[in-house]
Amino acid sequence: MHTSYKRGDRMSIDVATMCMKRVFGSATRKQIICFLADKASDDGTGIWCSKGTIALNTELSKSTVKRIILKFRKEGIISETGKRVNSHGFTVEYRINLDRVEMLDLITKPLEPARITVNPVSDEPPSGSKAHLQGGSQRTPNHPLTILEPPTRKSAEDAKLYDLVFNKIWDGYPEDRRRNKKTCKMEFAQAVAAGVEQNDILSAVQDYNTTTAGYTRSKVKFSD
Repeated sequence: MHTSYKRGDRMSIDVATMCMKRVFGSATRKQIICFLADKASDDGTGIWCSKGTIALNTELSKSTVKRIILKFRKEGIISETGKRVNSHGFTVEYRINLDRVEMLDLITKPLEPARITVNPVSDEPPSGSKAHLQGGSQRTPNHPLTILEPPTRKSAEDAKLYDLVFNKIWDGYPEDRRRNKKTCKMEFAQAVAAGVEQNDILSAVQDYNTTTAGYTRSKVKFSD
């Protein structure tokens, strides 16, 4: 059941909004009805503008405006309510029949497909960091969320013990066969990281030193 709107009623309804929310069949028809609605009173009456004015403001041809106005009248969407005299003769006064407009289909928002965001995968490691083959956290060492904790007393003591063991290994190796202490320390660190016990390395070096005691460089074949 639809509410009846009578001339002179001051309804709390925006005619332009009502028309905007309805389906009129084409952009041209919607353009013209919205222009008329903008000129209407709350009950749809009082639309007083010439077809030339409508054409000028909607940027449509006058013939198109005449054709659409005629169709609206036949469909009962608008009706003539009188004529007003002007300097060029007269202008027809129209009314938008709100009961008829209310019967039109409402515009429904189409369902939008779900958006899937695909993060591109780069074959290159992040700039400023090294690629890691081990499992575990994928954050790079310079990740902004990485929290660097201050060294604890225990970690400082472990570092001292690490240096102490390496220095014993270095000193225990035959002096005439030592090469590049810095490189040796790096290889020692890699062995420890791989799971080799520091004391096992120290014992192996000590055994080697004992076994080769008295050997000269000429009796030993070196890879270098």
